[in-house]
Amino acid sequence: MAELIAEFIPLVMFACVCAVLMIGYPVAFSLAGTALIFAAIGTLTGHFDDSFLTALPSRLFGIVGNQTLLAVPLFVFMGVMLEKSRVAENLLESMARLFGQLRGGLGLSVTVVGMLLAASTGIVGATVVTMGLLSLPTMLRRGYSAQLATGTICATGSLGQIIPPSIALVLLGDVLSTAYQQAQLNMGIFSPKTVSVGDLFVGALIPGLLLVLAYSVYIMAVAWLKPESAPALTDEEIKQFDEGSQTPLLMTLLPPVLLIIVVLGSILTGIATPTEAAGVGALGAIALAAARRQIHREILHEVVTCTTKITCMVFLILIGASVFSLVFRGFGGEELIQSLFKSLPGGVFTAVLLVMVVMFLLGFILDFIEITFVIVPMVGPVLLAMGVDPVWLGIMIAVNLQTSFLTPPFGFALFYLRGVAPKEVATADIYKGVVPFIAIQLIMLVALAVWPQLATWLPAHIYG
Repeated sequence: MAELIAEFIPLVMFACVCAVLMIGYPVAFSLAGTALIFAAIGTLTGHFDDSFLTALPSRLFGIVGNQTLLAVPLFVFMGVMLEKSRVAENLLESMARLFGQLRGGLGLSVTVVGMLLAASTGIVGATVVTMGLLSLPTMLRRGYSAQLATGTICATGSLGQIIPPSIALVLLGDVLSTAYQQAQLNMGIFSPKTVSVGDLFVGALIPGLLLVLAYSVYIMAVAWLKPESAPALTDEEIKQFDEGSQTPLLMTLLPPVLLIIVVLGSILTGIATPTEAAGVGALGAIALAAARRQIHREILHEVVTCTTKITCMVFLILIGASVFSLVFRGFGGEELIQSLFKSLPGGVFTAVLLVMVVMFLLGFILDFIEITFVIVPMVGPVLLAMGVDPVWLGIMIAVNLQTSFLTPPFGFALFYLRGVAPKEVATADIYKGVVPFIAIQLIMLVALAVWPQLATWLPAHIYG
């Protein structure tokens, strides 16, 4: 009986972490603290070998010295600088002037600007809040239904999960690279293949653009079927946009688009690593802000402070997750998951389906950072050893979490928008508004499951 209980200690430890998180304790301390408590109990009872903890210093040194993760603060800096320099506001005005005379044109503008912001910031919360503050009052004032307006903002804001250069993909790429090498070593392959952040960026392009296209088609369909839900702007309203802007349309759109092309293009063509491209992006964001005369001491202080806070949060969670995964492995958690997956009927399909369902549910209580650092190291090596393509798995996880962040009643994107939405917008409107976009996301997940080439074809042709 005692041996049977000891076998399932890793699952008990995982359940305890979830319980502690739901109580409200900080993520990093919950992960590390729970793991160390279990390690101490396991050492005293003889179920855990404390020599596993001797690997902890080298792991922590590897985290802070990881060149790939250096891209995180640089991409965060780039995104926050573009947000503070009012690039999003100018882009929205320009797109409204361009599409405003179409039914649903303002919704289409929000979708395009949300895509560009997702490619610029890569942070879901920042994009949803920014678009909520800038576009939601305008859309409601122009006669858009609250459901369509809020659904569009939440859905396009969550594109930061999948549109490269996404911070989520940077973190996923680093974790999957380690998991892929570990899976091959476990299989006796001592010259392992690698998967990079650039592979995930390329793999995410087609699914990301297809999601943007699907969102746009849905918005235009609603506009034509229910014109009162998404009316076109009047000539007077278009004129107000023209009078309010002193900058030509092309000059507003060109700089941020060029910046995104330079950052992404340098990664895709192999000219620069993601970290080097992130540095170029950060410098380009400063240049854009300076060109708009939107850079001064206060803005720099805000940008640096925000970047430091987000970066410290990411690395502290990563350290906590590293302690957790080390203790989890010491208790035989990896072997337990491997035997569990192999005993499932349906093989690889059922194993992947189970992981996706669990990640979807965890997306209600955990952010993508915690899921990436905790869940992927646990299940990644096992799934990859079963023959799952690492790029496809990474894109499936990203789209899955994006869907989870949209799903009522716990979706993070919904909370972000609720925090900045006017009081007259009911929470029920936000929940109803995202339902069609959740359906689109689920269709994309099914399409990726049926046609993995949507994620794997482009990387194979560019890097193959």
